Amino acid sequence: MIISKTPLRMSFVGGGSDLRVYYQHRYGSVISTTINKYVYITVNARFTDNIRVSYSKIEYVKNVDEIEHNLVREALKTVDIDKGIEIVYMSDLLPAHEGSGLGASSSILVGTLHALHAFKGEYVSAETLAQEACKIEIDILGNPIGKQDQYAAAYGGFNCIQFNADESVVVYPVIFKKEIKEELNKNLLLFYISMPKQSVDILTEQTRKTKDNLHILDKMVEQAHELQNALRNNDLTEFGNTLHKGWMYKQRLASKITNSVIDSYYEKARKAGAVGGKILGSGGGGFLLFYCEEKHQDNVRRALSDLKETPFKFEPYGSRIIYVSD
Repeated sequence: MIISKTPLRMSFVGGGSDLRVYYQHRYGSVISTTINKYVYITVNARFTDNIRVSYSKIEYVKNVDEIEHNLVREALKTVDIDKGIEIVYMSDLLPAHEGSGLGASSSILVGTLHALHAFKGEYVSAETLAQEACKIEIDILGNPIGKQDQYAAAYGGFNCIQFNADESVVVYPVIFKKEIKEELNKNLLLFYISMPKQSVDILTEQTRKTKDNLHILDKMVEQAHELQNALRNNDLTEFGNTLHKGWMYKQRLASKITNSVIDSYYEKARKAGAVGGKILGSGGGGFLLFYCEEKHQDNVRRALSDLKETPFKFEPYGSRIIYVSD
């Protein structure tokens, strides 16, 4: 038996610049961190040749092509396993199909690939895991997504991730003082809006409009540099201001990224003392993130009392194998 543990991620600025239609125009750049919320994948040999896959439903099939769960199906094909295996996954937060904005689908895929390679006795690097996951989600399945989630899940940590026109990706750790990182973590609040996300529709529209929105995305890429400068200068208020500006930019990329409900909660939080924030992921629902100094946090919590708060900590590690049976 093999068990992998893969973190979820939150992206601060630059989202959308990891789409191919953008980074072929100029390099894309995203600042993100992994957090201590995880997806766990268990892989085990079966006595029979059948394949069993367990998530929100249970699948028993005789061959890989019959598997409905497209990420698991394509991961098995990539690693060249076609029988006699059981795969089970669990998540600390929402099932991936509900949408969280925390990159859960890519974490599931990276964790599944990691566990399957380990099942075969193969060591794989974070770069290989990310590349395989990108190929499956973007090239094979044709999902209208970028590359940031796969790289964040595979590498882990607080990073600037750069996307180049030649399809290479470079992961740079963002270096700033430990005490500032701890203060930043304390000043970030995460709330869940129980609304159905429309990730595919939003991302399809966003991709289609990218060529018309290059000037906006250029500004969002520049924010990656602004955010790093704010952290290096120990200026967390500017971190919050940059989040707010980025959220204003993001809303212009597609029509359903925000709505009246999200806008209402966002304004309530700002009036209560939050400096800035954003909806995580593609938008339309999921998790709202705010930067708010501790002295104002109780006010924000009261203003958003009908939302579920989700405490978290930054996670320095990417996907790991945490159990291997003899």
